Amino acid sequence: MSILVDKHTRVLVHGITGMQASFHTKRMLAAGTNIVAGVSPHFVDGLYLNVPVFDNAKEAVLKTKANASLLFVPAQSVKSAVKEALEAGIKLIVSIAYGVPIFDVMEIHKMIKAYNAVLIGPNTPGIITPFEASLGVFPDNIFQKGHIGIVSRSSTLTYEAVLETTRAGFGQSTVLGIGDDMIPGCRFDQILKLFHQDEKTSTIVLIGDLGGTEEEEAATYYQNLPDKKPLIVYIAGYENSDDDIGYASDILTHGKTTIENKKNLFKKAGAIVIESIDDLSKVLKKI
Repeated sequence: MSILVDKHTRVLVHGITGMQASFHTKRMLAAGTNIVAGVSPHFVDGLYLNVPVFDNAKEAVLKTKANASLLFVPAQSVKSAVKEALEAGIKLIVSIAYGVPIFDVMEIHKMIKAYNAVLIGPNTPGIITPFEASLGVFPDNIFQKGHIGIVSRSSTLTYEAVLETTRAGFGQSTVLGIGDDMIPGCRFDQILKLFHQDEKTSTIVLIGDLGGTEEEEAATYYQNLPDKKPLIVYIAGYENSDDDIGYASDILTHGKTTIENKKNLFKKAGAIVIESIDDLSKVLKKI
């Protein structure tokens, strides 16, 4: 099994005729992703990369029963694309673009909540269930089917975690990046819940970062679980007491969102905290 996406997911690619979208759509199709539609206003050919292309998401969903939308649109167009997908009935949206205006993101969150949908991103490599569905820009050749679930705030470290789990011989159930932007579309605790509900995910890897309180919320959620799956946590970044790096969230929380605080909370909750991503494969072999 997996979370959020599998071989039955019917994918709509918004902006499919763009250069980056074209490149990654070819790769996703080659990996077996069930891409059933594309959206590209004023595209008149009907098919692109052998995928039916429509003028808008509503028509695409009506004709193809797409249930997930992957957005390859510029940052300033993300809000309107999300709105269009939600109004068409899409419940899972993945947004690749980085630098989406913060006020747009706040409005997007309201819409996502109102429609009871899930947003991955913005500024995410996407989500992948190896050999079933890949929605995003992942290099598919590093993945291996397995039982380790991975959720990360860092795109680069997501790939590192995949390589480490593959090196350990376990493979991955589902891997997703919640997004590197200031306000991610989904939360760590939300994804932890889904991984705990997935019977094929035996161990979870969480990669956090300095700033924000998502990790603290996830640690509290994990601590209160009656039946925990093993959780391995790596908090990226470093702290220098001589420098003021100006994280607004640290100011608002009176400095309580430090890396050490995040680590300590996870340790208290019963998670395994590693000091280097290179330690991941070693720890997995011991569980």
